[in-house]
Amino acid sequence: MALLSKKDANLILDPLADNNPITIQVLGICSALAITAELKASVVMAISVLFVLAMGNVVISLMRNIIPSKIRIIVQLIVVAALVIIVDQVLKAYAYELSKTLSVFVGLIITNCIIMGRFEAFALANGPWKSFLDGIGNSLGYGIILIIVGFFRELLGSGTLFGFPVLGNPITKTGLYATGYENNGFMIIPPAALIVVGIIIWIQRSGNRALIEDN
Repeated sequence: MALLSKKDANLILDPLADNNPITIQVLGICSALAITAELKASVVMAISVLFVLAMGNVVISLMRNIIPSKIRIIVQLIVVAALVIIVDQVLKAYAYELSKTLSVFVGLIITNCIIMGRFEAFALANGPWKSFLDGIGNSLGYGIILIIVGFFRELLGSGTLFGFPVLGNPITKTGLYATGYENNGFMIIPPAALIVVGIIIWIQRSGNRALIEDN
């Protein structure tokens, strides 16, 4: 961060913890619950949102002085939809199986509250560079939570990480005995993600009294 001013650095650092989009602002919860059963899907979704939010913030910032107030939401939706189409086509071209796993959730990036919120709250009022940093910071804050949740859900739910066995091979029966790791079905259903997110929120707030006092 030596090349950035303190204010610019805070645009990236604040959303990672003290102003995290998921754990503090409680935005983007739906995708955190839906696609985090596999770590790979969590990483890809995090990268996708990083691209869409960072580039979208820059585009909206560049256009902020020419967008009529009455149609700004429509313009924002068009910008984010175009970026999401690019992400979707790249996934279908280079990671087709993963694109099927993510299914409609890539398209739902268009309605992600974090993206539309940053367009409205920041990009429409700031220059392209600050808007880019804001997009990077908020998407990283979102992505970190997705990856943490995906890590624990896949590890404890399937005994794998990125599809590779970590807690032993899947259970196999040999005669009267069973060996290997028996999948924990609870961790791969959406309510488990809510529990993991809740634990992260509890740890984060218990370690920062300012967050408790604010509430």
